[in-house]
Amino acid sequence: MLKPENRTVKGWSDYALLDSGEGMKLERFGDLTLARPDTQAIWQKHSPKEWREADATFSLKEGKGRWQKKASAPERALMSFGDVQFSIRLGSFKHIGVFPEQADNWRFIKEQVEKQKEPKVLNLFGYTGVATLVAAKAGAHVTHVDASKQSLDLASANAGLSELPKDRVRWIPDDALAFVKREARRGTRYDGIVLDPPAFGRGAKGQVWHIEQDLPKLLVVLKDLLSEKPSSFLVLNGYAAGYSATTFSQLVLEQFPTLKGTYGELLLAEENGNRQLPSGIYVRGQI
Repeated sequence: MLKPENRTVKGWSDYALLDSGEGMKLERFGDLTLARPDTQAIWQKHSPKEWREADATFSLKEGKGRWQKKASAPERALMSFGDVQFSIRLGSFKHIGVFPEQADNWRFIKEQVEKQKEPKVLNLFGYTGVATLVAAKAGAHVTHVDASKQSLDLASANAGLSELPKDRVRWIPDDALAFVKREARRGTRYDGIVLDPPAFGRGAKGQVWHIEQDLPKLLVVLKDLLSEKPSSFLVLNGYAAGYSATTFSQLVLEQFPTLKGTYGELLLAEENGNRQLPSGIYVRGQI
C-alpha cells in the first residue's frame, strides 16, 4: 500500500532556499548564490536585497536563456551531502547538476542500502549521479545509466571527488528502456531501482523518449528486474511531466502491487520563512 505524504527539504550546510517569488528562486549552493526561474513561485519575493547580491542570475529572453554573472562568480562550485562530494556548474541552461529537493530521497536510499549486504542498485536517467554516490557510499554496487555522455562524465568526476572505489559503479551510456530490456533477457536482478525520467528525451542512438508512452513500458520491464527480497526498494521521481503524484503512484502499483511506502510532492522550504516551493513528485517504497 502507498500512502500520500509530501516530503519537505529544509536545506543543509551546503544548500539553502533563501527566497522565492515572481517566477524565480534564490538558492545558496556552497558559497555560490544563484537566482533561477521557477514557474511554481507565483508569490512575491520577501528579500529584494538578497537577490541583488546573487553571484549569478539565469535570465530568459525570447525563449533563450543565459547566466548573468558577477565577475567574481566561478563557473563551478563544490558541495557536500553527508559523506559524498560533487560539483555544480553554470551550464547553458538553468540546471546546474544537482536537484536539492531530492535530499529526502537520498536519505531514504542510504537507509535502504544499509539494511542489505552490498546490494545491487540500478539508477536510470542517473544524470550527474548524487543518488549513485549516496548508494555506493552506503555499500551498494551501482549500475548508473544515462544516454548523455556529458552527464556520465560529470557523474564519474563526482565519484572521483567522493573517492569511490572504481568497482562500486558501472557507468552505462545507453537508452534506459533498451538497457533494461537486455537486462531482463539476461535474468539480472537488482535489490534497488531508482529512476528519474524526463518528460521528453533522446537515447544514446537517437531513440525518442515520451514519458506518457514509455514510462508504463519501462515499469513493466522493471517488474522483472526488481528482486523479490523483502528489503528491495523502488524510487521514482517526476518533473515537469504534467502528471500528479497520484497518477504516478497508480502507475507504479499496477506493476508493483505489494509496494509499501509513500507518494507525494517534493517541497523546498525557504530558510527564513514559512513558504514551501513545490519542486517535483515522487513514489517510493519497499517490496
